[in-house]
Amino acid sequence: MLNDPNLPPDTVVLKKTLGRSHAAYEALAAGASGAGLEMSWRYYNDGKAWLCKVTHKKKTVFWLSVWDGLFKIGFHFTEKTRTGVAELDIDANIKSTFARAQAVGKLVSLGLDVRKKSQVRDVLTLAEYKKSLK
Repeated sequence: MLNDPNLPPDTVVLKKTLGRSHAAYEALAAGASGAGLEMSWRYYNDGKAWLCKVTHKKKTVFWLSVWDGLFKIGFHFTEKTRTGVAELDIDANIKSTFARAQAVGKLVSLGLDVRKKSQVRDVLTLAEYKKSLK
């Protein structure tokens, strides 16, 4: 959705694009900040859209993209670290979907569509796990 390089995703743009999901985005931003994560927006020419890279120190924890009425979260794990996701206290549907995910190269991707504040807890749990990995 955020595909105008001259229109950075500020609060006004995010509220308009996310609609009711903006409350979930605000909860995620607050939780990320409390967890020591940094959210940085940048326009990427290859995808022709603004993406938010969420990092801890120099490590990329997850990516965030904004769509009409929701935002998408993308985590990337290795085969070695994917097993830890099954042990996390997160929604069982996330675990089962991720268990069936195929590796692309060396990475296994986990994508989440977030619309409600109640989903933010799972995102932050996954972020803490990703942060703990070496």
